[in-house]
Amino acid sequence: MSTFDKREKSYEAKFAHDQETLFKIGARRNKLLGQWMAEHLGMEGADAEAYAKAVIISDFEKPGDEDVFEKVWADVQSKGLSLTEEVVRKQMKDLLEVAREQVTTEG
Repeated sequence: MSTFDKREKSYEAKFAHDQETLFKIGARRNKLLGQWMAEHLGMEGADAEAYAKAVIISDFEKPGDEDVFEKVWADVQSKGLSLTEEVVRKQMKDLLEVAREQVTTEG
């Protein structure tokens, strides 16, 4: 195997690892967001965990974070919660940083 081939394999491995890490960070953020929302919705225990899983799954509907926001925001509106769009989006942003820290310190 040539030096070029070794370098190429190394870059491929790093890219795969980086993509996996980004996926884990996004999934963790979505779980944390789901748990946060579950509190606002008055859910506890198994119901809260099921809701958090539903938020995680909602991320597979469309590329990007908008599908997650739309799911959570629809629940805010349907329950008449006093959260604003800005509060929910800020929480998503803040939890992304929390998730990034958690995932990178775990691995």
